[in-house]
Amino acid sequence: MKVANAEFVVSNAKVELCPKSKLPEYAFIGRSNVGKSSLINMLCNKKKLAKTSSRPGKTQLINHFLINKSWHLVDLPGYGYAMASKTQKKTFQKFVVDYFNKRKELVSAFLLIDLRHEPQKIDLDFMRWLGENFIPFAIVFTKADKLKTREIETKASAYLDVLKADWESLPPHFITSSEKRLGREDVLNYIQEINENLSKI
Repeated sequence: MKVANAEFVVSNAKVELCPKSKLPEYAFIGRSNVGKSSLINMLCNKKKLAKTSSRPGKTQLINHFLINKSWHLVDLPGYGYAMASKTQKKTFQKFVVDYFNKRKELVSAFLLIDLRHEPQKIDLDFMRWLGENFIPFAIVFTKADKLKTREIETKASAYLDVLKADWESLPPHFITSSEKRLGREDVLNYIQEINENLSKI
């Protein structure tokens, strides 16, 4: 897929205020500091489309971006050690859960995982929640450029082996690096394939 156009649409904390266009949506979410904004900018070929920050937890709203005038990329707040009060975190959690439970335009979530780290309980629990709520998702391993070439597949395979203990079939997964633009075509082509199948329904 070629991204010819990518533009910011709206930020909000209420699912009811999301765009009414009925276009398919793909939501990106992960722990704070997983490289979500950098990945979104890389996918859309725009350096400052999503705001990046050295401070984890920068994204605190549901952010919609219109891609190629035909689908929405949704940037959701990261979870983990975001620098926010307990009250703020509860608020973030509520509207993220509301988004996943109520947003009918959502086609798939993309769960970002830092490839350098061992499986984290918070990520595994979130995957389990997505599965229990019948929300389709794919795993996007990030920051592959921080590893040696031979470590990349080893780390990814080890992570997927852990998932096999809980999952009968594994979700799609992609290995990416925003720095090296690795995995860009794989993720975009996956979205394009889904969009083409939806258009036939």
